[in-house]
Amino acid sequence: MTQVGETRRELALDCFLLAGRIMMESGAETYRVEDTMIRMAGSQNMVNSHCFVTPAGIMFSPSEELATRFVRINNRSTDLERVALVNSVSRKLVAGEFTLQQAYDELMTIDQTNYRFHIWVQTLAASITSACFLILLGGSWIDLPFAFVFGGTGFIIVETILEETRVKIFAEFIGAFIVGILASIAVYTGFATDLDTLIIGSLMPLVPGLLITNAVRDLMAGHFVSGLSKGAEAFLTAFAIGAGIAVVLSF
Repeated sequence: MTQVGETRRELALDCFLLAGRIMMESGAETYRVEDTMIRMAGSQNMVNSHCFVTPAGIMFSPSEELATRFVRINNRSTDLERVALVNSVSRKLVAGEFTLQQAYDELMTIDQTNYRFHIWVQTLAASITSACFLILLGGSWIDLPFAFVFGGTGFIIVETILEETRVKIFAEFIGAFIVGILASIAVYTGFATDLDTLIIGSLMPLVPGLLITNAVRDLMAGHFVSGLSKGAEAFLTAFAIGAGIAVVLSF
């Protein structure tokens, strides 16, 4: 293989692995990541490539004769805009609208850009979500301001602790614990009326909905390792939330 061909192959592998890493770190399903990487490889005449994706890492082999590459997944969050942008780049590469170098440069820009809303915008969205779920669950309109405040408070506490400790289960436990205390105080002092709907509504922004959805979709697609690991992560998150509330209600 010539030096030019070797350089192009390395660029292609870097491009495919970068696309897969961004998608996995942003909350994409495992089968979607594998399909995207295989399609990108096919556009570069790597028709015998193989890809194996888990929540912890990605392995990609361009062919049976060439070495397999591996990239570690260290961070996992939810940023579906980044997933959509990577999918757009992959489609343009497959359609011939992007060269390999253009696709790699665009993916580097996506990787280095923060597309998430400011923390206060996210907190406001969490507050509105909590208030809406309170009404949806049959709660009293009197409790709506408390759900609005408690939902936002729990969300920003979880995000702050997660930023400092990187331990999601601990952050979820503390967030649920504080929400439970605030809701109990509001009800027992007579300002709020229904403890159950107030707690449930305030905790809805913390529920691992995307994890549960992706776990089920991966299992249905036959990706049992990823499906079970994501399901276990969702279970532990739900357990941490439940444990935080249980500690409060046990007093």
